Amino acid sequence: MRLWDAVTGRHRIKGPNLDSLFLIPSAAITLQTAAGFMPAGSGAVCYRAATGAAFAQAQAEVVALIDEDSEAPTVTTTTDSFGFTWLEVTGAADDMAGLCTDLHAVNSTVEAQGFGGGLLCTLVPFRDAAGRTFGLVYLYKQGTFYAFAPVPGLSAGEQRRDNLLEITVRDHLQAELPFEKDLHRWLAVWDAPGL
Repeated sequence: MRLWDAVTGRHRIKGPNLDSLFLIPSAAITLQTAAGFMPAGSGAVCYRAATGAAFAQAQAEVVALIDEDSEAPTVTTTTDSFGFTWLEVTGAADDMAGLCTDLHAVNSTVEAQGFGGGLLCTLVPFRDAAGRTFGLVYLYKQGTFYAFAPVPGLSAGEQRRDNLLEITVRDHLQAELPFEKDLHRWLAVWDAPGL
């Protein structure tokens, strides 16, 4: 902590460490062995799209970068009901390293083009044999992870979270991933692709 920060009572926010995304493949193995959750084979980056040609070009570069691979995954872009853009990468469920590389490339390219302030989170969904689903969410601005588990099979318009599953995931992974300690930052991402 710097002297001025100590005097004014301010502290520095941790900030993103995009290399943390490369910890997800080993966390996926832990989830599979400890809790029976398998990767869904997709992941998505959520951001607030900027207007203008520069951002459209940056988004096109991201898609082109991923499509360069001879075994390229499918890339789709959607906008949720809150106005946030999700760039979803769908590939083989058994290639978590490739998926995380693609998600890292999306975040890095958007950041390098000067639009890092619009990045919100990266989400990787997991499922078990009972049909439960959760997303492992990386908060871009905090540099931390949390689990978001919507309760499946509810009536239209009803939304609930499986808090027990979210805490269980945290307990399994907190030794491997930098988990968000402030539960108020475990935001719901209801319209996230893959959940």
